[in-house]
Amino acid sequence: MGYYTIRKVFFVDCYTSNVEQSQKIDKFLSLLDKSGVCDLLNEAIKEKQKNDTDKGGRPSHNPYNMLALILFNFSFRKGTLRDIEESCKYDLRCIYIMQDERPSHMALGNFINDYILPNAEKFFSLITKAIFDECNLKMDKMYLDGSKFEANANKYKFVWKPTKFHLKLCDKIRDLLSEYSLTRGLNKTGIISSQEIANKLIELNNYLGKIDLTIKANKRHIKNCDLLVEYLQKSLEYEEKERICGPNRNSYYKTDKDATAMCLKEDYYSGLGSNMHAGYNTQISVINGLITAYLVTQSRNDIDDFTLLLDKHYEFYNTYPEALCADAGYGSLKNYSYLDEHNIKNFVKYFTWQGNVSGQNPSQYRLDINNETIICLNGNVGYKCDEVTWHHKKANSTFYIIEGCSNCDFSQFCKRFMKNKDEDFKIFEVTIQLQKYIQESEENLLSIEGIEMRVNRSSQVEGAFGVIKQDFQYERFRRRSLPKVSLEFMLVCLGYNIRKLFKYYDGNAKI
Repeated sequence: MGYYTIRKVFFVDCYTSNVEQSQKIDKFLSLLDKSGVCDLLNEAIKEKQKNDTDKGGRPSHNPYNMLALILFNFSFRKGTLRDIEESCKYDLRCIYIMQDERPSHMALGNFINDYILPNAEKFFSLITKAIFDECNLKMDKMYLDGSKFEANANKYKFVWKPTKFHLKLCDKIRDLLSEYSLTRGLNKTGIISSQEIANKLIELNNYLGKIDLTIKANKRHIKNCDLLVEYLQKSLEYEEKERICGPNRNSYYKTDKDATAMCLKEDYYSGLGSNMHAGYNTQISVINGLITAYLVTQSRNDIDDFTLLLDKHYEFYNTYPEALCADAGYGSLKNYSYLDEHNIKNFVKYFTWQGNVSGQNPSQYRLDINNETIICLNGNVGYKCDEVTWHHKKANSTFYIIEGCSNCDFSQFCKRFMKNKDEDFKIFEVTIQLQKYIQESEENLLSIEGIEMRVNRSSQVEGAFGVIKQDFQYERFRRRSLPKVSLEFMLVCLGYNIRKLFKYYDGNAKI
């Protein structure tokens, strides 16, 4: 006899088994109703019905329940379409939300693409604002960080931007056309457009049609015409690849043309920094434990995404935070100026923060703001040096000279990269405005409030990425193309906030 016999069929009373769960879900549904997101969804449905000419098919599922179901699954389950479809069959919470309706994964995918994708940012801002109001939280101190996620692309299908090969091809075209004196109107260097090549091909055919050619010369000229046709085809191919890459990146992937070759964190920590994976760069801002804004870009570093994320935060809530803390990857003159312009207290680390504070690589000078002089590690005062004719390596910089280096104990440290170390002076190139912002940032970071901000940043915004990657087991995007990847990341961030909301419903004052 086997271990399993025929089992009896029995009835499971699913809706009265856990009243607390259903009460929390009711609160969540009520919050969605109060947030105004259902009104936005209703407008999208009316607009879709106005333009929809298809009158056949099955009756659609309740769209408001569908929205709640998708958000709930991104909070407590994997969030894949197949998993959401399965949850409507076996998860009592999802059955309760859908009122025993069971949409297929295709219906869920169509709903996301038709209604959530066009209004993703509005959905996120309305629901997040409602959660802040529900939990009585303020948007005062912001913590900002970024991380890279792998794209849904084949890693062996990448294409590099062919600028170097395109330039070599254009040099070959000039050499070929110079034989017939047809280079008039072309740039002497740089890239020749395919339109110009096509015009020159017509001119070459017209030129050869007007002259008498021997049989031997005719073969050579026909070969040159064929070669120019090949060059034109190759030029069109290069232009298409450069168009896909755009001006700000040097690679793309055939299976996801918006994905860019970049080093992920696993490549960095494994020591294989030269490894390239298809990826997207993501940015989030966290206030009081909740993600307030998100951003998905093709950037390989974080420094240019700083102002974009803050602009997006202002677009969502029509306000800026009172203070902002971020790591050294965001420290630049442009970003510091943005904080100063919008009256945001600066707790952003500068590039040499770690070495300066630890003492391993201290700053060689400080700026005296009142007298506009610099003071070196030995206490010597440096003044502006207008006689220096060196080329400025930094924009809007000023040269300062400090004398008396021969008897200085720090001379070997300050001149360790100089060829002539016996000189009794050293010249520094200083960007005055940037140095003012750096010293202001350092003073804020070393204050009691700054120490608290730094501790909170490591637990809040880095903790948010930790929860998303470890608890949610979400390290790779499932969708392709930048708009759909941004939508997916929005749902993940919103799921993180909703999970915090349910924690608040459990009775935890801090979320």
